[in-house]
Amino acid sequence: MTSTTTCVQPGSFLTLHYRMAGPLGDVINTFDDKAATLTLGTGELSPAVEARLLGLTEGSRATFELASGAAFGERNPDMLQWLARQVLIDMGEADAQYEVGDVVQFVAPDGQGQFAGSVQQFRSDDKGAAVLLDFNHPLAGQPVTFEVHVIGIL
Repeated sequence: MTSTTTCVQPGSFLTLHYRMAGPLGDVINTFDDKAATLTLGTGELSPAVEARLLGLTEGSRATFELASGAAFGERNPDMLQWLARQVLIDMGEADAQYEVGDVVQFVAPDGQGQFAGSVQQFRSDDKGAAVLLDFNHPLAGQPVTFEVHVIGIL
């Protein structure tokens, strides 16, 4: 009787626990919550992170260290954008109060997903009230520790 071991391949549907941390600690950690489910190649994880999963088998645990910028690219200054406060109100919750460091979720222009920006600063001048948002991934330009426990592979 021959046993075949299922391993992670491009397009695999996975159930897993994972943790991504930068120099300041965890950005995402599913180990204390329900496991994540995702399909490789759909953009749910960066290509560099997905590459670390290839070849892992069900039940395996691994920790990978990715160099600065390897997981989510370098920080892009063009991803810092001023947005009129009124636009933020129109796109979000009208009475929401934001503070520096808050993450604001936006619906993608095609209506098919979401993207997020973190509040960096506020401005109020003759041009009106505005908020500086950073649309870079929180771990862009940073070294990343990626820990994973592969629970299931389809």
